[in-house]
Amino acid sequence: MAVKLELYRVFKEVAETGNISVAAKNLYISQSAVSQSVKQLETALQARLFSRSPRGVSLTGEGKLLYEYVRSALGLLATGEDKLSQAQQLLLGSLTIGASDTVTGLFLTPYLEAFHRKYAGIRLKIVSGRSAKVLSLLKSGAVDIAFASSPADPANLTDWPCFQTHSVFVAGSGCGCDFDRVYTLEEIAELPLILLERKASSRVFLEQYFLRGGVTLSPEIELSSRSLLVSLAKIGLGVAGVTLEFVRDALDAGEIQLLKTDFSIPPRSVDMCTLRDVSPSAAAARFMEMVQEGTGGRGPKI
Repeated sequence: MAVKLELYRVFKEVAETGNISVAAKNLYISQSAVSQSVKQLETALQARLFSRSPRGVSLTGEGKLLYEYVRSALGLLATGEDKLSQAQQLLLGSLTIGASDTVTGLFLTPYLEAFHRKYAGIRLKIVSGRSAKVLSLLKSGAVDIAFASSPADPANLTDWPCFQTHSVFVAGSGCGCDFDRVYTLEEIAELPLILLERKASSRVFLEQYFLRGGVTLSPEIELSSRSLLVSLAKIGLGVAGVTLEFVRDALDAGEIQLLKTDFSIPPRSVDMCTLRDVSPSAAAARFMEMVQEGTGGRGPKI
């Protein structure tokens, strides 16, 4: 069953505006043309996509399902068209990178500086987010490159390992921990834990590791900010589960200390990811080359 692409463009506009007349104005076509396009699409798909009311239209359950795929597909098409129009000499264009604030600050900054200095005509944009978010943005075409921990579906991605991270537990001097003691899994779980929120990939990884050992983690404090983990650990509110590479300054300054354990959590890899079947723009390809040259496949020290 072949459906004209323009019908999907109209469908997406109506779904996002929730109003036939507004969609028609945005698309520079008549309201009747918009209504007819929606009707054609519903007939072709044999599904009711919108609920009508005096205030406008809203997506049905089937419409919401279709919208997610249409938005992603049209996003990729728009990105592809934009890439084709960009100058290949890297004199102009744009490059959008998805990464967490921590990865940007501790790893990407030197590459961003070098790239901007050499290719000043390329507009750099950084979209902040955790691994799941930036990978989702990558798949929809909203970012050119994503830096993420352990991608869940590497079959759809091309990934380059940049550096490894290690999960550890730290505390401040006021927490009452015995820093000479070697803690077991069970003993760590009994401490007043401070962890990232559940949707954080590092939190999921940590919980899965403990569960394999038959231990469930029940933190007393859950946060969305990595820096707050250290801040609350420093003032003695608990033991923070953190990424070693991201807290070296606080450790070196003596603000927090590592807890010794009789177990070692496997390291994770932060990878540079692109879509496997989508050719990168000239700017993205050059930035990737710079990162690859800088890491050499071994991962930098950060």
